[in-house]
Amino acid sequence: MSAPQALQAFVERHDRIFVLTGAGCSTGSGIPDYRDAEGQWKRAQPVTFQAFMGEAATRRRYWARSLVGWPRFLAARPNGVHRALAALESRGQVSMLLTQNVDRLHQAAGSREVIDLHGRLDVVRCMGCERRTPREAFQAELIARNPGWLELEAGIAPDGDADLEADFDAFDIPACAHCGGILKPDVVYFGENVPRERVQAARHALDGSDAMLVVGSSLMVYSGFRFAQWAHQAGTPIAAVTLGRTRADDLLTLKVQHDCAEALGFLRDDVPA
Repeated sequence: MSAPQALQAFVERHDRIFVLTGAGCSTGSGIPDYRDAEGQWKRAQPVTFQAFMGEAATRRRYWARSLVGWPRFLAARPNGVHRALAALESRGQVSMLLTQNVDRLHQAAGSREVIDLHGRLDVVRCMGCERRTPREAFQAELIARNPGWLELEAGIAPDGDADLEADFDAFDIPACAHCGGILKPDVVYFGENVPRERVQAARHALDGSDAMLVVGSSLMVYSGFRFAQWAHQAGTPIAAVTLGRTRADDLLTLKVQHDCAEALGFLRDDVPA
C-alpha cells in the first residue's frame, strides 16, 4: 500500500477526526511558509510580541511592510487542500479543524467547525480597550496617512508581510480612535499566549475524537505540538501529511511526505475544482 493509499484508509476508518493545519496548506494559494524541510527558519524570525509592544520603530516597520503586503495576502484564494478538508467536514468526519494559519482560507473554502488558534489577520485589535476593527478599514487609513508607500516594490513574505527595506522613521501609524491605544493585528505573536478559551475548546474537541490528522505543519511551535502530545497520551492515532520533518515524528502512526493537495485529492473527487 502506498503512503497516499494508507492515508485514505486512515481517513476512511475514522469517524471523528481532529484536524490541525499549518502554513503548508496555504503555500498553494501563494502565501509563503516560514520553515524549510528540516523545520528551520527560512528567513528572520517573525516579530515578537515584546518587540512590537515595546518599540515604536518595530511597529512602524511592521505596519509599513504590512501595508505593502496586504493586497496580495487579501487576494489569496483557497486551494485544493482547503477544499479537500471542507469536503471531509461535509462528510461528517471532522470533529474540529484547528488551524495555525491566520488567513481564513479554510472558512472561505467552506469549513465551518474551525478554531483559528493564532487569530486572524483580517482584524486589528486595540491593545488598550480591546476594540476590533476590520483590517480593510485600517488599511485605508494607513494608505491615506502614508501616500506613495503602496506603490513601493517588495517581495511577498509570509502572512501579509513584504520584503521591504526603507526608512520607516516617518511612517505614520494611527492610534486607537477610542482610547489612543496601540493597534496590533489580532494574531498571536511569538512571546504571546494563545487565549485559554481557544485552547480549551480545541482540547475538548480533541478529547472527543478518534483520530488526529496534521496537514501542512511541522509542529515546531509548541502551541500546535502540544495537541499531538495530548493525542498520543490518550492513545489517539495521528497521521501527518507534510513535506519534511515534524516535531512529532516519533508520535505519528502514519506520515505521508507528499504534496498536501495531491495526498488529499481523494477527498475532492466530488468537489468542483
